[in-house]
Amino acid sequence: MKLEDIKNVYFVGGGGIGMAALERYFLSKGKAVAAYDRTETELTRELEKEGVAMTYTDSADEIPEAFRNPEDTLAVYTPAVPAESSILSYFREGGFELYKRSAVLGAITRSSKGLCFAGTHGKTTTSSMAAHILHSGPTGCNAFLGGILLGYNSNLMLSATSPFSVIEADEYDRSFHTLRPYVAVITATDPDHLDIYGTEEAYLESFAHFTELIQPGGFLLIHTGLKLRPRPGEDVKTYTFSRHEGDFHARNIRCGEGRIVFDFVHPEGVITDIELGVPVDINIDNAIAALGAVWLAGELTPELARKAMASYPGVERRFQMHLRPSKPGDRAIIDDYAHHPDELRSSIASVRALFPGRHLTVAFQPHLYSRTRDFAPQFAEALSAADSVILVDLYPAREEPIAGISEKTIYDLVKCADKEMICRQDFVDRLKNRNFDILLTAGAGDLNLYTHRLAEELKD
Repeated sequence: MKLEDIKNVYFVGGGGIGMAALERYFLSKGKAVAAYDRTETELTRELEKEGVAMTYTDSADEIPEAFRNPEDTLAVYTPAVPAESSILSYFREGGFELYKRSAVLGAITRSSKGLCFAGTHGKTTTSSMAAHILHSGPTGCNAFLGGILLGYNSNLMLSATSPFSVIEADEYDRSFHTLRPYVAVITATDPDHLDIYGTEEAYLESFAHFTELIQPGGFLLIHTGLKLRPRPGEDVKTYTFSRHEGDFHARNIRCGEGRIVFDFVHPEGVITDIELGVPVDINIDNAIAALGAVWLAGELTPELARKAMASYPGVERRFQMHLRPSKPGDRAIIDDYAHHPDELRSSIASVRALFPGRHLTVAFQPHLYSRTRDFAPQFAEALSAADSVILVDLYPAREEPIAGISEKTIYDLVKCADKEMICRQDFVDRLKNRNFDILLTAGAGDLNLYTHRLAEELKD
């Protein structure tokens, strides 16, 4: 695939955050861009304003004339689009260059030094931290992130001169197998996407294969204690990281008064007094991974590490504070993308650490019927650590219903005495009249839209 020969790029399923980054990337390269998605959102409206010709009707008649020539048009699709999609079928049957989003990212890593962040959880935050560090330095980077970086209002960074690309490596549908990392980071390998992989063994094997794809002379940075048995090439150097141990770790951690500061230990020394711009406990681990990756890339200095981590603004829906207390005792509303039991457990623990002794209400929206079926007991166990629990109607995303599986599957297993189920359309009205103290909303569905509305109404 020679990107320089392509004039037009069409995105089938172009409304997702990951696809949006590529759409913006190709716009920056002077390509004409069009896309289909079934749902109009704030993001798709932004893309339209930036020059993407969007349609929300799955009909081949909606494809602009300029995008009907297979000789100069690239079609990019996401696996979330049904195989029977009329627009997808048009490109598949019409002789077009047709690639998954991940394959296009793979082409970018082949022509750059890719810092690729993989893992069941943590990859969005760690990749965005690394991108922010590089962007704050003299070299810069091109970055394709899985979330909107606050302060940038984008999931994309562009540089005409930087040799580095930062990519969130998604294991769903084995997408990360198209990448050729220079630095590969693996944050966690807790089983997920079992609708794709079937077993934990197959899931771990997928990550092991990912480690085989690292470029010669590259690096693997892996969290300590994982079940994964990596298989990098002989000319790839492997390093470990974690909060307390490994080649990269933290020491002298200081928490209090809304601040987290630590010293960053790397193989050749220590960088003291790293302060987190988003002072959440789990971000100590995330920061070590990001700092370690940039150090391996040869771009980290003590001054850059301190400046970048202190100014890191956070990612939308990653422990995002919608209602921030102005004085002790004020209410708070926090939204987090946590959609896996381990993520949910960590998120709840982080809120507990940030607001010790306060009454914590957790509103959780399950994401996917299959994930709810596979992890209902673990979700219920994590939620039971809250003082009050609200289960919101399940967000199915790409899946058809599974008989007997719903938010009630988790609700019935929650041991917290104060629990209820709420339809998300009623969420704002119910919560604004409820005397909650600290509210955490969690999940990968659309509950964040209602969280934002609730916070705005309470501010007013």
